[in-house]
Amino acid sequence: MTTVILVVMCVVVGALELYAGRQSRDQARAFVRRIDELNEQVTKQNSVLVTVGEQLTAELAKVKRDVLPALDSRLRHNSGQVEELAGLVHQADGFLRTQAGRLHDLEQQRITLAALRRKLSEVETSVRAVTRDGAGEVEDKVDTALERLSDLERGGGEILELQRTLTRTLEDVEDVVAELLQYTEGELDDAVATALAGRPRTGDDGTAVTATGRLWTRDGRLDDILTDIYERCVRANRLNVRFRTAEGPGDTTGDSPERRRYFLGGMRAEDLTGAFTALLISTGADLPHNGGGLARDRPPLPPGLGPVRGPEDEAALKALLRTLHESSGAVAQIGPLMAVRTRDELLCAVLSAGQSLELESDEVFWDPAAAGDRLRRLPSHQLWDLTGWAAAP
Repeated sequence: MTTVILVVMCVVVGALELYAGRQSRDQARAFVRRIDELNEQVTKQNSVLVTVGEQLTAELAKVKRDVLPALDSRLRHNSGQVEELAGLVHQADGFLRTQAGRLHDLEQQRITLAALRRKLSEVETSVRAVTRDGAGEVEDKVDTALERLSDLERGGGEILELQRTLTRTLEDVEDVVAELLQYTEGELDDAVATALAGRPRTGDDGTAVTATGRLWTRDGRLDDILTDIYERCVRANRLNVRFRTAEGPGDTTGDSPERRRYFLGGMRAEDLTGAFTALLISTGADLPHNGGGLARDRPPLPPGLGPVRGPEDEAALKALLRTLHESSGAVAQIGPLMAVRTRDELLCAVLSAGQSLELESDEVFWDPAAAGDRLRRLPSHQLWDLTGWAAAP
């Protein structure tokens, strides 16, 4: 009996092993089929990605070959036309001033002629009352004089009308030139945004617009001096002015100087960021240990962040900052560098491309108080409070 039980158990165990082996083979085959299906799907996706990549590469090549050179050529052409029109506007302004002087002289002549005509009328009345002898001859002379005066008055009126027509025409020309300047300024703004986004419009030949600049001060007495020092600082930092514009006054009273915008080329935006960071670190190192909290304990500039700077760069920047400090309110921007003089502080910052575009969109560049508030929100490694440094002798 025991033998029979053992035999039955062996048969059962063998059957179970056969069943388990069959199940394992079925699962293995199903797993292999699933792997094959996934490989096939991956192969199809790779083919689609390769096709899309080739299309994108072709589109980018077409844009670089056709679109960007055409935009640059158009910008250069418009810049040349704007310069020519600006020269014509300057000539027209001089002509307008001359014509205004002539108009004033003609008005004075008309007043003088009217007074002379009244005087002659009085003389004619007196002559007729005093004597009748030779009255006809005197009257003829007086009538002749009066007719000549009338002719002169009519001629003066025609000249005045012609002068007014010419003035209106020149004003229309100025309006057209102003609109063209706004259009060109918009294209230059697009070029700056393209450069900030990392897609230069031309090669590194110094002719592309790679940065924008701004300058405004509340003090008219510092306007000419600050403009000269600002442009020296631009040149010292290996930049050249491609184009400049001037807008209305920077406050609502209309008493402050014009707001100046600059379009600059010659250095890449990333090089300017490293260069100005190095200059501000060097300037901030002159602060006393217990002052200028935003500039203390700042880590040193990493190697290779920017090109090696010469002493003239630092001297030019320090001259600009000290001149800004003399103002009761001013803003100055050179690419990523932003300097703001409020009534109480002198703040400097090196902005990233995204931060520059954000400030551009919010239109706070021309308001020292608003710009100072925005700069104080930046991370500490981007902001320098140089009030104590500029106030030191």
